[in-house]
Amino acid sequence: MTERHPNGFLKHERQPIGKRPPDERVQDYQEIYAPVWQEDQLREQGERCMDCGVPACMGGCPIGNLIPEWNDLVYRGLWREALDRLHATNNFPEFTGYTCPAPCEPACTLAYNADPVTIKDIERAIVDRGWEMGWITPQPPTRRSGRSVAVIGSGPAGLACAQQLNRAGHRVSVFERNDAIGGLMSRGIPDFKFAKYQVARRVGQLEAEGIEFHTGARIGVDPDLARLNERFDAVCLAIGALEHRNVELPGRELAGIHFGMDYLTAENRRQAGGRGSDDDTNHARDRHVVVLGGGDTGADCVATAHRQGAASVVQVSVRARAPGERPADNPWPLQPKTYKRTYAIDEGGEEAFSLDVTAFLDEDNDGRVDVLLADRVEWTLDEHGRRVDRTVTEAGVRLAADLVLIAIGFTGPEANDFAASGLALTRQGTFVTDDTMMTSREGIFATGDARRGQSLVVWAIGEGRDAARHIDSWLTGRPSRLPASLQTHNPPTEAG
Repeated sequence: MTERHPNGFLKHERQPIGKRPPDERVQDYQEIYAPVWQEDQLREQGERCMDCGVPACMGGCPIGNLIPEWNDLVYRGLWREALDRLHATNNFPEFTGYTCPAPCEPACTLAYNADPVTIKDIERAIVDRGWEMGWITPQPPTRRSGRSVAVIGSGPAGLACAQQLNRAGHRVSVFERNDAIGGLMSRGIPDFKFAKYQVARRVGQLEAEGIEFHTGARIGVDPDLARLNERFDAVCLAIGALEHRNVELPGRELAGIHFGMDYLTAENRRQAGGRGSDDDTNHARDRHVVVLGGGDTGADCVATAHRQGAASVVQVSVRARAPGERPADNPWPLQPKTYKRTYAIDEGGEEAFSLDVTAFLDEDNDGRVDVLLADRVEWTLDEHGRRVDRTVTEAGVRLAADLVLIAIGFTGPEANDFAASGLALTRQGTFVTDDTMMTSREGIFATGDARRGQSLVVWAIGEGRDAARHIDSWLTGRPSRLPASLQTHNPPTEAG
């Protein structure tokens, strides 16, 4: 057996798997990540793990991934065992290994004064090897409980909840209103960031384990929640938080202004061989594109616009550009509030910070947006970092804009279909739940973004696992044997 060097972090520098060259990858919709990784490289990166007495990386991971354990197993070449440890806390490690902003890495002890362990890359490599070697197979239950559960929504929370409940022996049916299973993993995240075969093979695994899937099912309307509740012993709402945050400004009604997620969904449908959008203004070819929002969805819009052949792309943020180094009030192991150039801007386009949009203009009177009008501002912040006042440093900034994509987040779940169900909602529009994740209706539970608001994929998986445990206990009347997600009490706030 390979002897582990106690100071591997001194022997080896951080060396990520990396991405394909920007000028190459922007020409296609293939995954942006380097297609081949070297085993020796990953074993060296695993050796960099300090195996801390207090693994702060696990505190940064919302599902308590056993990071030091599988870092060590990869270093020792025990990939199968590493996969087992990875699956112990995470149903779909490829979902997180490819798309999670990895709040565990800045929490790594090495990140205090050096480069952290390449945790996300090691996670991705483990699950890649698992699929390549055929180690990931269906695990149907040995016996059935005689009870049934309906899971509404097939994103990471819904799928994790369904898989855990099914493995506890309950019959599970998943209902999805869209035409594909996977939620935003299928219809929101671009193919070049997360290829859809990765969703399809997990769905195939779940089907082989006995889970039933139904697409085109708008629960709350047909059938309504009451009738569904009569058919199943329990119901879990995992519908996400997809109510768009809008901008109410002059000219908002003009053609060519779309929500970023609608834009991404249309392109994902095109890549899947379907019809993208009936609105010909929802495509970037030869257009001057302005993306409102500096987060992950905004970056995905920028990258998609590149591939569609945009004439120009500008990503606008109302916030000031973050500093290059941690501010004094943002110490390790908190999530760093620093500037990080996105993969999309590496491919081209511009970033514009501290721009407060004031109007959309139609200067040739054809009913379509031509210009975005904004003020360049400096913000006064309160003690919580919230914007409370602004000073205009340059008024009337004009940006050419044939296509405007609004990617400034979501306000909560799309709960209108459940308005007649009597489910209590919070002020944020999420479903009210008790300590067992049950809503105000007996036997109806909620999980994921529908319960906690817009968050990360890794949180959704943990939420789904927790919901399954609570539902299993409620159905059987005894403590569940399903594992908890080990959710941290310190959720990431600035990672995505």
